[in-house]
Amino acid sequence: MLERLVRWSLENRAMVYAIAALLTAFGAWTALRTPVDVLPDLTAPTVTVVVDAGGYTPTEVEQRVTIPLETALNGSPGLRRIRSNSATGLAVVTLEFDWATPPENARRIVAERLQTAGDELPDDLPPPHMTPASSVMGEIMFVALRSDSASPMDLKSTADWIVRRRVMSVPGIAEVMTIGGDERQVQLLVDPARLSARGIGMNQVIEAMSAASDNRSAGVVVANGQELLVEGVGRAAVADDFGNVVVGNAGGVPVLAREIGDIRIGEGLKRGTGAFNGKPAVILAIQKQPGANTLELTDRLDTVFGELQRSLPKGMVLETRVFRQSDFIQRSVDNVTTSLIEGLVLVAVIVFIFLVSWRATAVALAAIPVSVVSAVIVINAGGGTINTMTLGGLAIALGMLVDDAIIVVENVVRRLRLERAKLAEEQQSDIAVVAAATGEVQGAIIFATLIILLVFLPMFGLSGIEGRLLQPLALAYGVSLLASLAVALTLTPALSYDLLSRRPDDVGREPGWAIRMKHWYVGLLDRWLDRWKALAVGSLVMVVLAGIGIALAGRAFLPEFNEGSLTVNVTTLPGTSLADSDRAASEVEAALLSQPEVRTTARRTGRAPGDPHAQEVFASEIEASLNDEGRDRDELLAALRDAVSTVPGVQAIFGQPIGHRVDHILSGARANIAIKVFAPDTDTLQTVSMQVEAAVKAIPGTVDVQRDTQSLVPYLRVRLRRGDLASYGLAVEDVTGAIEAAIAGAEVGQLIERPVITDVVVRYDPVQYADAGQLDTMLIAAPGGQLIPLSAIADVVRDTGPNAITRESVERMQLVLANVSGRDLGAVVADIDTALDGIALSQGVHIELAGQFESAASAGRTLLALGLIVLVGMFLLLQQAFRSGRDALLVMINLPLALVGGVVGLWLTGGVLSVATIVGFITLFGIATRNGVMMVTHIKHLQAVEGVTDLAEAVRRGSEERLVPILMTAISAGLALLPLAIALGEPGSEIQAPMAIVILCGLTSSTVLNMLVLPAIYLKVTRDGWGVKWPVWRRREVLAE
Repeated sequence: MLERLVRWSLENRAMVYAIAALLTAFGAWTALRTPVDVLPDLTAPTVTVVVDAGGYTPTEVEQRVTIPLETALNGSPGLRRIRSNSATGLAVVTLEFDWATPPENARRIVAERLQTAGDELPDDLPPPHMTPASSVMGEIMFVALRSDSASPMDLKSTADWIVRRRVMSVPGIAEVMTIGGDERQVQLLVDPARLSARGIGMNQVIEAMSAASDNRSAGVVVANGQELLVEGVGRAAVADDFGNVVVGNAGGVPVLAREIGDIRIGEGLKRGTGAFNGKPAVILAIQKQPGANTLELTDRLDTVFGELQRSLPKGMVLETRVFRQSDFIQRSVDNVTTSLIEGLVLVAVIVFIFLVSWRATAVALAAIPVSVVSAVIVINAGGGTINTMTLGGLAIALGMLVDDAIIVVENVVRRLRLERAKLAEEQQSDIAVVAAATGEVQGAIIFATLIILLVFLPMFGLSGIEGRLLQPLALAYGVSLLASLAVALTLTPALSYDLLSRRPDDVGREPGWAIRMKHWYVGLLDRWLDRWKALAVGSLVMVVLAGIGIALAGRAFLPEFNEGSLTVNVTTLPGTSLADSDRAASEVEAALLSQPEVRTTARRTGRAPGDPHAQEVFASEIEASLNDEGRDRDELLAALRDAVSTVPGVQAIFGQPIGHRVDHILSGARANIAIKVFAPDTDTLQTVSMQVEAAVKAIPGTVDVQRDTQSLVPYLRVRLRRGDLASYGLAVEDVTGAIEAAIAGAEVGQLIERPVITDVVVRYDPVQYADAGQLDTMLIAAPGGQLIPLSAIADVVRDTGPNAITRESVERMQLVLANVSGRDLGAVVADIDTALDGIALSQGVHIELAGQFESAASAGRTLLALGLIVLVGMFLLLQQAFRSGRDALLVMINLPLALVGGVVGLWLTGGVLSVATIVGFITLFGIATRNGVMMVTHIKHLQAVEGVTDLAEAVRRGSEERLVPILMTAISAGLALLPLAIALGEPGSEIQAPMAIVILCGLTSSTVLNMLVLPAIYLKVTRDGWGVKWPVWRRREVLAE
């Protein structure tokens, strides 16, 4: 069948060229339309449910909102884990589904269950809602709106009602969160004294104000055959209109709102602040939808911001270069693309050096464009993106894409040279020579390519984030390699015939250096061919040392990214006010900006309105963009930690935007290691988590160690006395509602000033109760009109309680977070595990470790299990190729030989065994096996077809004739990886560079040892079997015994 395919290609060359040209053109067009991103879509099937719980305390939120939601949502099909956070006035429940669950299915399942869950929640709360679907990459851009002249209130209104609305209209945007500035409110600040003097209660005021501003349709009337729409217009047009609202009666005289308080435009309750480069600003965090093209989306946003800047009020400036994920994407993709192009040039040079013919070089290189575009077409058809992983797969495959074509071209050139040396009447037709030369090697290249594809199959067995990350690389690699095999059997023979066989000098002559190298190799082979024991023992020693090297290597999941930006999470003491927290965070921001590498900072302190991330007011997140030049990352982080350590009362965790989000997917926390402490109550959680924190801090290599923001904070509890309530005819709800309205305020309507919509709030003047001791004097209206102080019906006491409650898998949980610096992740985790064993735990308390190492261990176990299956499959495939189990085992000797150099490469990259280096070893094993297949196939061909009967001669000649193609394919594969290896530490090459170095070093050892060890072992085993023949003197000693 394959012979017919080759023959058809030679006879229909025009059609083969047309198909190749059309495929290349279509692939290039597809590449231009394929989205570009930094990494594959790592968005987990996660759904976040949020409930705005008003003034409920964390404990009340947990009991009345979170637990009922967890109960209703647990048991959802495919649900893997459920997490929740109960904070003051907010419940956030996060559901993580199996990776195989489509995100849209997960949202549909949750939506169905929420319909019944709402019945279990308090009636005074709004129904639970799901947050918009967003990409795991989170915020693709931060924008700061600043002004030296506008008020914080005007800045916030402009950001919310003009900038945010316009940005949300851009296709591909999932959400825009604004934080900073002052929220504009129309406030009726009630004076308790005036309220008391007129005998009116706060509840009456709220009820009257709620009905004070409204427009309502009254249907239609018909006049002269025309319908007229009737509308009752009573909505307030300006803030002062609310002062004329009748809120009660005093002695039969209507009491207006302005008589019991002051109407003003004021700032609402603020739970968060923003800053740009240390100065107050409104920060807009822009999130993209899953699958959106970040680069295209950023370009569209730049256009929108340009239009907005022209229409903004005078003095307001949009800073759009705060943080842009597109910068990292562009830099990463450019770096990998550059490595790809440089590798292509090096491959072309090495092929030309070996073949000494531009025609032969062109024929071999023709496989590259067709193979690459084939991979792009398949990636696009599967909904993937062009990213650093797919480009890395193509870069790693680049040297191998020409391997099959090189083997065919080299054999065609060799056969044509031999044919030209014959007498004219003995020469075959050129088409027959090309077909025969292709057929001679087609078995070897097919089985070698299938083996390489086989060793990549375990990657498709990976689940979770490691599967999402590595499968696109394996897909790009595999598809391009399959395409190169198809090219080698169709396009390469056709081009060989047209470019190499028309004139005698088209094939050129074998270069002198290649002839001399063959002579030198044959001499070397003659000296070592019968010394198989020395070669076997030497190889075994190196393999054992390589095994020790792997055992001593560190462990990690992924190498550190170099994103060109930092994310710094800053916390002050729990219970710290927003003003003090803002002040401390601004000092940290100033410390960051004092470093010359830090270009800009954007700070968010506290929680933005509507943000599902329940960040406390004493917590801040700072995004810092870095200059390209300056100290390396580790040195800079050490300097930043020293600078931040001088700020009193703060703790900081340093990370990077994408790395932080990957950590959050893996462990639920934005740190390398998350230690989960589970306990039934807050006091026990605090005690055990402090013990864990102290134990982890003592371990070398741990940095940024801290507990999460859960803590006990001061409470002011108003304990109502039911007997006194009954004597005044008051209900609990009357009093608690009045207290909430007086302090937090009650929203009673809206003032519409297009495009701004301003809330109308009734509350006491904050000055009245700035001191907690004044709360006793708050006046409560009894049903009979009597005004009574709060102290008459309640005790106001100081207490402590949780500021937030985190739960996982229906248990209370607290996190202890840590990053790793200076040591490998696996070693630090092992030490932490040992340290945790020494902590005594009471009943109901248990500790779990989570983070990157979990995924690393899971990926390692999966690859090991599937790798063993692949080894069996490789053996069966080789046995089918050679019809001999012995020959199959001999070829597989190359696997441990490749391991030797691979381990050297592993230690050159830092001695840490990560998923990236594991993939390097997988790739290496496939390439190393190819060399053995080529050599053994040719030795058997010489015996079976060319009539070489002497085994030693067949081994010598087979090794000599395969020397050039094996070196050519190995060197081209190695040189293609050289630019990637040199780019170690550059953005975008964090995963590919360690992979490339392992392959490069392993390829070197495998190729060198393959050309010496394999021929010697093959000759010995084929001639004498696997047994070891003892020397004569040793046999006599054994017999004598």
